[in-house]
Order: sequence, then structure tokens, then C-alpha cells
Amino acid sequence: AWGAQIPGEYGKLLLTTFRLIAVPFIGYWLWDSIRKNGSKILITAIALIFAGAVGNIIDSVFYGVIFDHSYNQVAEFLPEGGGYAPLLYGHVVDMLYFPLWSGYLPEWIPFWGGDYFTFFEPVFNIADSAITGGFFLLIIFNKKVFPQEEKEKK
Repeated sequence: AWGAQIPGEYGKLLLTTFRLIAVPFIGYWLWDSIRKNGSKILITAIALIFAGAVGNIIDSVFYGVIFDHSYNQVAEFLPEGGGYAPLLYGHVVDMLYFPLWSGYLPEWIPFWGGDYFTFFEPVFNIADSAITGGFFLLIIFNKKVFPQEEKEKK
């Protein structure tokens, strides 16, 4: 997520497996929240997280099998020689990158002065944005989303 990669031969498989395990639990949480008339903010947040996770799963699980690579070309759907990766090893395809500023920092800045720096360097996708948006809704509206029952005072 947000350009982070789990290193090693099994990093991609570990991340995809985690997503496959987490999505049914998130789906149940969404279904249960709707059934219990949870707040609209809670349902929206869970729906964003669920949709983002499902989107990343579709990319990870299937895209490597049904598309060839898209480096300097438009990816071909169902290529004759097969896709660019086996099942569960696909790449996320709708990547976005918005570096807001790149350049050398002034020498007077402590620690980083004189270094080349790019502000807002993460590479992300729409699914990552949905997950992040849902997470921030849960954090920002925590008390409204998860109201505490008042304990009886004696």
C-alpha cells in the first residue's frame, strides 16, 4: 500500500494471502453494521475499506494471469503466451504518482540540507485511497462511530 513492498521472494504472496483472509472479516463487519443500523459514517468507512481491499485482491490475484506486462506498451488482454505473472503474484495496475515538488534542499536545513528531495513521493492507487479514506473516517469520527455506553453511576 502506498508504494510499500514486502521484500523477499514470498512478500507478494504474504500480502495477497493477508488480503484474502481479511476481506471476509471486513465483509462480515460491514454486513453486521448494516444489520445493526450502525452509523452512516461507520458503514461508509467499512465500505471504503472493503471495496479497496477487494480491488487490490482482483489486481493481485488475477491481473498477472490475464494480462501481459504494460512497460512502454498497452497491456494485452489474454495474451497467447500467458500473462506476466502466476496466480496471486499480479501487480496493482491503476497506479498514481503526484510529486508536488522535487529539488535540492537549501544547505541551512539541518540533517537534509543539500540533499535531493521529492515532496509526496508515495505511489498509490484508487484502492489504497479508499482504504486510507475509510481508515481516517474511523479515526476522525471515532466517538460517533464507536459510542461508549455510559456506565451507571452509583
